[in-house]
Amino acid sequence: MIKQAIIPLAGLGTRLLPLTSVFAKELLPINGKPGLEYIIDECIEAGIKEIIFIISNKKIMIKNYFNNDAFFKKIIKKKKDKRISNEYKKILKYKKMIKFVYQKSPRGTGDAVLKCKNLIKSKHFLMLMPDDLIINNNCSLSMIKLHNKYKSSVIASKKVNRRTVPRWGIFDLKKINKRNFLIKDVIEKPSVKSAPSNYAVIGRYILPTKIFKILEKQTPGQNGEIHITDSIRTLIHQKNKFIGHVFAGKYLDCGTMKGYINSFIEISKI
Repeated sequence: MIKQAIIPLAGLGTRLLPLTSVFAKELLPINGKPGLEYIIDECIEAGIKEIIFIISNKKIMIKNYFNNDAFFKKIIKKKKDKRISNEYKKILKYKKMIKFVYQKSPRGTGDAVLKCKNLIKSKHFLMLMPDDLIINNNCSLSMIKLHNKYKSSVIASKKVNRRTVPRWGIFDLKKINKRNFLIKDVIEKPSVKSAPSNYAVIGRYILPTKIFKILEKQTPGQNGEIHITDSIRTLIHQKNKFIGHVFAGKYLDCGTMKGYINSFIEISKI
């Protein structure tokens, strides 16, 4: 059973400047609560019991957000506001689930995942990218059910306009059914002409712990970063089974200013 999740949070958030010059992008509010809380709630609803946050020293604000007990107790005593009390109870619930590990410098998602090697207890774990919100359907829960059925790794996917494939990681695939396919390869930002499909990688992954050994040996790529996609491709080429899952919910990209603003509109409709 998958009971642990990893959430990489050490990124600089440059696409949301100037907001992220003073504020962790994952704590930016969306319709009344931090974007990160939507990800945590998705994990809880999917049956996850422990969440590992990978942060940098520049993101210590995130740790403080979940460990601000003295402030809340003082305000609750003074204000006697039920809404604030309920918010504090929610944060305490989150706090019990969360562990923190540190990535000293932004060396890619692969390096962030590797920092969690000694904390993962079972053969597979869930990883969620915080820029990607999926509403109206719990993608992680659907993926865990799929993992249990096929005993395989799983990656979330959505069909994109073919003209936009150079912006995405794109799957080479073999269809299983309407929402699921066998992943034959992952091509990072292919040209429109060379793209094997228009099914894109979205930031939800169920990965095997054997990926840690590959990450340890992996040569850094562009900008000295260790990319998780390279390790996934190695596993696929070694005949490890990966299933792509086209989720039923609505995808929101909260990592860009345009997407962040649009997320307010879409979530307010729920």
